[in-house]
Amino acid sequence: MNTFFCSDNSRNAQEDMIGSATNCDTYVLIECRPPWAAEPFDTKWLPENLRKLQLEIKKAKLSVKFLLIANNESHKANNTTLLIYQAQKGTNNINNINNSYSKHEFLLPSLEEVAGVVKKCLAGGNSAYEVEAIASRDILVCTHGSRDRCCARYGNPFYYHAQSTIADLGLKNIRLWKSSHIGGHRFAPTMIDLPQGRYYGGITQEYFQSILTRSGDIDLFNQIYRGWGMFPESLQVLERELIQRYGWSWFDYKVSGRILEENEDRSKIQGEISFTTTDGSKYIYLGEITKNNSKSLELKVSCNAVKDSLCQKYSVTSLSLVAEKAIAFV
Repeated sequence: MNTFFCSDNSRNAQEDMIGSATNCDTYVLIECRPPWAAEPFDTKWLPENLRKLQLEIKKAKLSVKFLLIANNESHKANNTTLLIYQAQKGTNNINNINNSYSKHEFLLPSLEEVAGVVKKCLAGGNSAYEVEAIASRDILVCTHGSRDRCCARYGNPFYYHAQSTIADLGLKNIRLWKSSHIGGHRFAPTMIDLPQGRYYGGITQEYFQSILTRSGDIDLFNQIYRGWGMFPESLQVLERELIQRYGWSWFDYKVSGRILEENEDRSKIQGEISFTTTDGSKYIYLGEITKNNSKSLELKVSCNAVKDSLCQKYSVTSLSLVAEKAIAFV
């Protein structure tokens, strides 16, 4: 009997992955050596106080995503790195965004200290364990094979070769991490690029190099871009359209967005994205996003799924520039 791989199935079906990024306000990244249990917080290395905190936050329905991370040195490290990335929220459901999450980094003597530091940080407090957070990119590659075999089959080789890609490019201040389940097994190899919080899937080393250097054909975003974690799924679809228009410069802009209106079954959504360019010019776009039944698919969304699930897709049916304030140069 042939082994089923959900990633192969999605790729063969030519599934559009946009709109599959997790919309999240806070990432809590805990360095913890593998192996990890299928349910990450069942991992035997984790203390009970951390399991309890994770359940409390889940019960309170806070927009916090916990992930376990590790690199090639984690198994012999005498301390634990804790990274907390937080988005800044504004009023009226607007994301007030520079273009990235703010980062707090902590170096802890043990995993037992993590829960207390996370509580304090989420409440706006300070910790003596905090260290200076350098302006680095933390790239998380899902290698969580105990959760889904595609993440081992495709995530581990990608992680291995990605280390060489970074080294060959001579890039500094980029940290590569193995990560527990980030969602979207069927897009493996899949990754998150922090501090911006952008999700990618089906990624190759060639595509990875373009993302690292922000160069090359911008059309690659039609192939590998899952969306921006700061936006809900419908706005992720709208944002990709603007990336196509503005190219790699988009990632230097200060961007905000909100959903203005949606009908009862969410088949039609009105969204707004505004941004300020590096020269101070300001633009506002309005877009209509609608369900696209021709692109929607019935698929097994994980390797262990026993039945198909509806993978609903959206498309931008209209996009218009409604306000523009360009900076005049004399």
